[in-house]
Amino acid sequence: MRLFAALVPPDEVLDEIAQAIAPHVGQVPGLRWPDRATWHITLGFFGEVPESVLPELETRLARAVHRHSTLDLAFQSFGGFSSARRARVFWVGLTGDPVTRLADSVRAGARRAGAVQTDEKRFHAHLTLARAKTETDLRPLVEALTDFSGSPWRAEAVHLVRSHTPSRTRPEMRYESLAEWSLAPSARS
Repeated sequence: MRLFAALVPPDEVLDEIAQAIAPHVGQVPGLRWPDRATWHITLGFFGEVPESVLPELETRLARAVHRHSTLDLAFQSFGGFSSARRARVFWVGLTGDPVTRLADSVRAGARRAGAVQTDEKRFHAHLTLARAKTETDLRPLVEALTDFSGSPWRAEAVHLVRSHTPSRTRPEMRYESLAEWSLAPSARS
């Protein structure tokens, strides 16, 4: 099964992003805008994981998550990978508490559990909003959204998510949360 770990922002915060990008959806040729139900912040992508690894993966991820406190975050600044000028991915970034240590712990726990396809790319906290099959100049789109600043929110849990890829009978990408672990309360709470 195809798995990843993620933070899922609250609906009211996602509403702000949806409202900000609404005038631009469908305006950039070649950009595909996935359903909002799929929006999340990936902490670690594990690829295909044998079902036999799942119990150990859940144990390791629970340990990793419990070692970290809740995170105070906000969405701010849009961009593209690999750059806004030559992008295949359009995203919105995060400000606030650093998410990198949590992502590193989650990825390390997954590797130790036997999720051997764990993504080793440098972590960049973001929420993917659209994708393109070919490099696309997103600078006008990024510039149009320069003034966006999302409301603060608190990330309190990490989800283990199964990705169901599109098929003939179900043409859209679908995600299923298999497990959820709470981050430790922070001193700020």
